[in-house]
Amino acid sequence: MSLKNKLNRLKPHLSLSSSNLTVNMEKNLDNTGLKEDIPYLIEWKKDYVSPFYFDGEYCLVREVRYPLTHTYGKYRFSDFIRAVEAWNHSSISHPLSSKGFKAEDLFFFDTETTGLGGGAGNTIFLLGHASVKGDQIVLKQHLLPKPGGEIPLYQSFLENVNYTTLVTYNGKAFDWPQVKTRHTLIRDHVPNLPSFGHFDLFHAARRLWKHKLERMKLSIVEKEVLNIERKDDVPGFLAPMIYFDFVERQNPEGIMGILRHNEMDILSLITLYTHLSFQLLNADQNQSVKERYEVGRWYAHLGENQTAMDVFSQISHGDEQDAVQAKLALSMEYKKQKEWKEAVELWTEVSNNGIALFAFDACIELAKVYEHKEKQLDRAHFYCQKAKALLATELEHLRHKYENEIDKRLLRIRRKLN
Repeated sequence: MSLKNKLNRLKPHLSLSSSNLTVNMEKNLDNTGLKEDIPYLIEWKKDYVSPFYFDGEYCLVREVRYPLTHTYGKYRFSDFIRAVEAWNHSSISHPLSSKGFKAEDLFFFDTETTGLGGGAGNTIFLLGHASVKGDQIVLKQHLLPKPGGEIPLYQSFLENVNYTTLVTYNGKAFDWPQVKTRHTLIRDHVPNLPSFGHFDLFHAARRLWKHKLERMKLSIVEKEVLNIERKDDVPGFLAPMIYFDFVERQNPEGIMGILRHNEMDILSLITLYTHLSFQLLNADQNQSVKERYEVGRWYAHLGENQTAMDVFSQISHGDEQDAVQAKLALSMEYKKQKEWKEAVELWTEVSNNGIALFAFDACIELAKVYEHKEKQLDRAHFYCQKAKALLATELEHLRHKYENEIDKRLLRIRRKLN
């Protein structure tokens, strides 16, 4: 505890004259030794960094602003406003929906740490966040100048946090649990952590682009999806080494590269949320058929069946692989709705298409419906035999998985026929 806080605790036990003495002592402390000198303060201020003092210690806070007209990758920041407005006009229920929120409610957040592991031994040395303020994006970063000084770091971060929903990239698994762990160690000295909603864009990116990206690092998604090309960026894996060098020398030259890296991460979150929203709301004119298909699959998984059917219907025309795959997905949605006529029509079409894997699935579905629902055993036998033939020729790698099941079905159908 600082000397100033100790004096505050003693105030009730002092006389009036002693209290006046205490006040004078506090003023002297504020003007002398309480606020320690900041190395390289002139250099820091050139990069919009200023000290934040609390409890006799300090952290460093950087603040930069961007107009909403600024373009970052595929979009202007004003497009993020449009994305939130689009969700508010949509009736679709989705985990990324910001319906009921204003753009100002979303809080884009990222950290830098001394390691990738969990637990109390891993220190967060940089807390970065951005949000809409009027006609600007305001980005703030809170830097820990030395280990052990986390109280002013979290005080500066938490004293003005009044947002509704956190937006991160893999933050549910890493960033926010790390914040909770470090906060636990100093929770008696700083404000409580707020209860946030959470949009984790990592899981969304993996759902939509796993078909074309082997790795889902944010930098890869930036380059391949968002048209963001980083120049002179410091690799994230060097952050701990650069930070420890900064702790030793206090020179801002190296650590400013980490702050800019963190800044780009946060700005990318705004662009990524915008792009994901436009993908999910069918507002991206350049969306590929495969992306549209993955959107439909996601809605189907969520139980948004009508929305999923609408998506699959839009891309189910033609004989290309993506269209045939969409037809099969659409048929399964009809099956859920017990709209058997429409489902059978699509299964029949897919079974004759020539794309073996999709034809196999359609044949199995036709065998089921003709055996159990339509009671047309000869047709059930036909499609079951056709599925077995596909296994024997074009889908040999699946024989061990499905052959026994098909043989049992054939045996049962033949018994019924006899």
